[in-house]
Amino acid sequence: MMLAISGRNRVAPEREFCLTIEACIPKEDLKGQSVAIIGLGKSGIAAAKLALARGASVLALDQNETLKPLEKNLLNAKYGHLKTILGRFDHELFDEADLIVVSPGVPLENYCLASLFQSGKHVMSELDFAAEVLPRSTKVLAVTGTNGKSSVATFAGQMLSHSNIRTFVGGNLGIPLSEAALECLSSPQRPFQAAVVEVSSYQLEIPNKYFFPSVAVILNLTPDHLERHKSMRNYSTIKCRVFSHMSGRKMAILPMGNPYITDAIACHANECMSAWIGAYPGIKVDMEKKVANFNVPGIGLLSQMPLDSMKAIGTHNYYNASVAALSVIGLDLGIDIAAISSTIDKLRAPPHRMQIVHEDRCGVTWVDDSKATNVEATYAGLMGLKEKKSVVLLGGLSKVLDAQGSNGFEQLIEPLKYHQGVVTFGSSGMLIHDTLSSYGLSIPCRRAKDLKDAVRLAKTMAKPGDAILLSPACASFDEFKNFEHRGKFFQELALST
Repeated sequence: MMLAISGRNRVAPEREFCLTIEACIPKEDLKGQSVAIIGLGKSGIAAAKLALARGASVLALDQNETLKPLEKNLLNAKYGHLKTILGRFDHELFDEADLIVVSPGVPLENYCLASLFQSGKHVMSELDFAAEVLPRSTKVLAVTGTNGKSSVATFAGQMLSHSNIRTFVGGNLGIPLSEAALECLSSPQRPFQAAVVEVSSYQLEIPNKYFFPSVAVILNLTPDHLERHKSMRNYSTIKCRVFSHMSGRKMAILPMGNPYITDAIACHANECMSAWIGAYPGIKVDMEKKVANFNVPGIGLLSQMPLDSMKAIGTHNYYNASVAALSVIGLDLGIDIAAISSTIDKLRAPPHRMQIVHEDRCGVTWVDDSKATNVEATYAGLMGLKEKKSVVLLGGLSKVLDAQGSNGFEQLIEPLKYHQGVVTFGSSGMLIHDTLSSYGLSIPCRRAKDLKDAVRLAKTMAKPGDAILLSPACASFDEFKNFEHRGKFFQELALST
């Protein structure tokens, strides 16, 4: 977010933030109140800035002692007191807080949150804290699901922007929603016309009161994050909370025939209009003809959209673009299928999701799919790249998919048969190698120590015209801070060849 600061003289960073806050406050609705922010990742820091902008005194808390206190960057003596506490702290501090805002990365078992809920304390998610500030004129598109949500949110944002709609794209993807709320406070005369918000299950654990999507999408639902949600029933119930405040002509877009969410949908999406991915009313994609067919009588939509001009790699992106198009139409911002069709060739996948890095001097294409942190995401990427043989890099920290301890890598046997070879790496490299071998993998499979070693081996296996595809099907935390860090490291290795 960029804000103009008047005056020619350069100011100290802490004073610069004070001027930024001063420009951001048309009203101080939290003046005189104390707000506790729990968890100081990107979302928590953005929420702290928003709370200060709303006139609150802020207590910022995180159990990670290695973080830097927010006072170094967010000093704000004029508009509210800010105090950071890192590591262990006295939970009686919450007694003095009027409001507690929880970052999505914080499990509800931590920080005595369960007892805070029972005590009647006002506890909000960062998502809801930000949504409370968004103008009611802003049309919100919420995109969730186990896989594909970043691609659909990115495509929808690009479609809206190409139609000259002032659009925020973020949430779980990139920029926290609190940053959009802060910008709305600073520029009330230029509100976002649309907000495309990628929503994770972590952001929905605390029921929201102010997050009102005009269109909400659940793309799919497969086992993931069960170490936190414990069961698929809990996971699906939490995901379907995205529909909680939707009724009338607001649209819920749902996966057809997904057994995990049938009951949960009935509890949350029975008062709004439903459209289906793979059935009517909704959308069907003819993969052979590369055409999306729309039939949603509730909004008067009966149309087709050609997809043959798509440049984003992977045939799964035909579905992603089609769902994005239906979502944009559902926002009712005056955009029709013809306008969206003209943007199809301009769509670009988000970073680290089937992102072409470059083609090296040997004629090998390097593809970064680091965001594929589970088996289903890797499966989709492999099936979408069947026409180009790849050496596939699988590894990192695998996820347990069920109570029996299955890791699910046997599901990759079918799509891998179209490719050149596999290199496994990281803490789960041996596990993946052994699983694939025991299920009869028909292509060469080699094992590497880490990602750098995996890239070295892949270069010896790839032939001119092939691809080297990082699609790990694992979390990154054995070697990297996050999937972005892993993807950037892979890109550096690719570009050094």
